[in-house]
Amino acid sequence: MEQDEPSTSLNGLDAHPHEELSHHDGPSTSQRPAAAPRFREGLGFRPTSGISTPQYSSRAVAVGKASSPLPDANGLGWPAKSTHLRLNATAEERAEREKKLSSAVRTILECIGEDPDREGLLKTPDRYAKALLWMTRGYEERLADIINDAVFEEDHDEMVIVRDIDISSLCEHHLVPFTGKIAIAYIPNKLVLGLSKLARIAEVFSRRLQVQERLTKQVALAVQEAINPRGVAVVMEATHMCMTMRGVQKPGAVTVTSCMLGCFRTQQKTREEFLTLIKGR
Repeated sequence: MEQDEPSTSLNGLDAHPHEELSHHDGPSTSQRPAAAPRFREGLGFRPTSGISTPQYSSRAVAVGKASSPLPDANGLGWPAKSTHLRLNATAEERAEREKKLSSAVRTILECIGEDPDREGLLKTPDRYAKALLWMTRGYEERLADIINDAVFEEDHDEMVIVRDIDISSLCEHHLVPFTGKIAIAYIPNKLVLGLSKLARIAEVFSRRLQVQERLTKQVALAVQEAINPRGVAVVMEATHMCMTMRGVQKPGAVTVTSCMLGCFRTQQKTREEFLTLIKGR
C-alpha cells in the first residue's frame, strides 16, 4: 500500500527553512537574511543512523530492489550504522567487542557508587556483556536465513493467524525491557509461510533496541516482503518497564499498537474479523 507523498511541512514548520518567501507585490529595498536551519528535539530533524523507521512504499530506498520495503542488501531489515560490522565480525573482533562492553559495564557500576571488585559484582560486567549481546542478537540475523525455505505454494485464501506470541525487547530510550504478546495474521496469495516463521520474524526484530510502534510495523512489512500476501495485520500488547519502574510509575498500563497492510487496511470487514478472532479465547 503506497503512502502519500511527504507533506511540505512538519509539525507546522517549513520543510525548506532556507527558502525565502516574499509577501510584497513589488521589489523589496532590503534583503531579508536567510533563516537558520531549525533543529528541535523530538521533531524528526536529527540525523538518521540507518533506516530505523520502515516505510511501506515503492519509493523507499532499497539496494538492488527498488520495490522492496526492506532497504538493505544484506537482508537485515533496517540495519543501524554499526550493524554490518557486528554481522561480519570475526571471532577476534567479537571477543574484543565483548571485552569493550564489559569494561563499559564496570564503569557504570563505579558511576552508580558500587564496588565492581566485591564478590557479588566481580563477574557482573562479563555476565552483562554476554547477556546484552544475546538480547540484541537480532542485529546478527538475516531474514532470509530465518525464513529459509519455509515458503510453500498452497491454494488457501482464508485468514491465517498466529496469536499470543510472547515478545521481550529492550526500549531504546532507557535500555530497560518491555514484554508482551503479538498476533500476526495474513491472507495468502498462493503462498503460505511456515507457522513458526511468523514467531521467528517477531523474535528477530524484538531482539534489537526498539520502540513498540516500529517493532509492530517491521514485523508486518517483513511478512509482506516474504510472501506478498493479500494483506498483513499485526497487533501487539506490551508492558513497558520504563513507565512502570521509573518515571510516571504506572504498573499495569498496557500499550497496544497495530499495523494493517493490504486488504486489512482497505476492507473494514476483514479487519474486524481479525480483531474479533484475536480477542476470542
